[in-house]
Amino acid sequence: MSHYRSNLRDLEFNLFEVLGRDAVYGSGAFADLDGATGRDVLRQVERLAVEELADSAVLADRDPPVFDPRTATVSVPEPLRTAFTRFMDGGWWRLGLPRELGGTDCPPSLYWAMAELVLGANPALWMYSSGPFFASVIQRLGTARQREIARRMVDRLWGATMVLTEPDAGSDVGAARTRALPQPDGTWHIEGVKRFITNGEHDLAENIVHFVLARPQGAGPGTKGLSLFIVPKYDFDPDTGDLLGRNGVHATRLDRKMGLKASTTVELAFGAGQPAKGWLMGDRHDGIRQMFQVIEFARMMVGTKAIAALSTGYLNALDYARSRVQGGDLARAAERDAPRVTITHHPDVRRSLMTQKAYAEGLRALVLYVATIQDGIRVEEAAGEDAEAARGLNDLLLPVLKGYGSEKSYEQLAQSLQILGGSGYLQEYPIEQYIRDAKIDTLYEGTTAIQAQDFFFRKIVRDRGRALTALLREIRTFLADAPDGDGDGDGDGPAAAHGRLARAASDLEAMAGVMLADAAASERAPKAVYRVGLNATRLLLACGDVVVGYLLLRGAAVARHRLATARGGDVAFYRGKIAAAAFFADTVLPLLTAQREIAGHVDDTLMELPEDAF
Repeated sequence: MSHYRSNLRDLEFNLFEVLGRDAVYGSGAFADLDGATGRDVLRQVERLAVEELADSAVLADRDPPVFDPRTATVSVPEPLRTAFTRFMDGGWWRLGLPRELGGTDCPPSLYWAMAELVLGANPALWMYSSGPFFASVIQRLGTARQREIARRMVDRLWGATMVLTEPDAGSDVGAARTRALPQPDGTWHIEGVKRFITNGEHDLAENIVHFVLARPQGAGPGTKGLSLFIVPKYDFDPDTGDLLGRNGVHATRLDRKMGLKASTTVELAFGAGQPAKGWLMGDRHDGIRQMFQVIEFARMMVGTKAIAALSTGYLNALDYARSRVQGGDLARAAERDAPRVTITHHPDVRRSLMTQKAYAEGLRALVLYVATIQDGIRVEEAAGEDAEAARGLNDLLLPVLKGYGSEKSYEQLAQSLQILGGSGYLQEYPIEQYIRDAKIDTLYEGTTAIQAQDFFFRKIVRDRGRALTALLREIRTFLADAPDGDGDGDGDGPAAAHGRLARAASDLEAMAGVMLADAAASERAPKAVYRVGLNATRLLLACGDVVVGYLLLRGAAVARHRLATARGGDVAFYRGKIAAAAFFADTVLPLLTAQREIAGHVDDTLMELPEDAF
């Protein structure tokens, strides 16, 4: 039986019952794909993920790819190759690809719902299949000649990578020293070493196209001096795609990792022994801006990957808890002959399971909410309208999705394992691998602290708080329009949960206010910015809690309405949605008041502490 437990019902609930995608699919920018087709896509991809893709994720973890230093190549295990071929042969990668590259218009919300299914089953496989997306970036940013390269990449299903990190630079991308030397024929030769390159070498595709940040000869320091170059593993004829021999880029090592072993991570040397030829993207020196089109897609992917892992981790833990008989009912502890019960009868197990459920379903709602904003951007742009407000909200929430989503998923996967007790520590069950595979998500494409600084300095300060204000206004509009009263039989009813969300939103706003004041003070006293740094991750996580609380309660309002006419399994489903939202509001949102108080009392003590005191 496959390790992967999907949740297609919840995907469809969010897309069609809460976010109203039926009204968007099949019209305007998405005329080629209606709601019925969208549902069919999800059903087919779910079957493929569960039945054909999932097993190789486990097999490749036990028997990972192998590096041959003599040829500087990596071979992947056969089960992963078979799964990759089945996925690519299905053509699902064409969804969302430009028509000029043989793609099909696809709403981002449907694309990322599909992505969750594949990323939950086999995350490495999704990453290996990203070549067509990189081709779409060349199609959008490249010259006419480079768009021919994009077509070759799609026609021949070449792989692709983003190449930023250097051994001595790490997250400080602006400190990169890789050089780009101009050539008489208009090409460039790249010289330097890059590390932590995901899928930088493998044998699943005949060629790999690297997107490399390098500093042109004579360019200035920092990120502004970096340009983006298209550098293939094999040189090729742009007119035919025929390979002409190895280019001067070679893997020098395959990293031995904690998890996600099926996905190769390598060090790449450029220009060692022979020139590494490349082309300047779009013939423009605008590297960081261009690369961010890849980075933002990658951050959306990483957040979705993390959330997909939590969902299947929780559902595996739930299956185990329903069948594991251990101990007696706590309320009958005094009875010697009390029957043994499944562990779902124990209070702390229920607390843990409901916490996992709330986060798994709330984070899924967050992914699809952000993707729905991206739907709106596409619709507005297609209609010639100004999508600035939607872009601002999308930009605000991307670091939340990636940073908060990856942190909470990893945290809650530990609880999924805890449900299994000692058995969870064994490889007979998948959760120990989920935890190892998911840890990278808090590090990929910027650690959580970097996401938090981006969230505050770029998405709040630089934006002058417009997107955050719009988000809080949306939440308060929901609360103002929501009917009061107790319609679900859960005690104090939805009104109390709505009150807790209102308080949490105010706490978030106050925390942002404290940090804005410290940021302003740093203009006169530079060290005041340290207090911003000490509170940044706290603000990011608080925003995640508020948005997830909002989306859970929004879903609960729909579920409460549908419950009146529900039949069969839908009754339990809707009750679960209502219960998870109330539980999150009761047990998570009140904690933001304490976080607000902590944020207001952060001072310079920690930064003044001598290093030898740590």
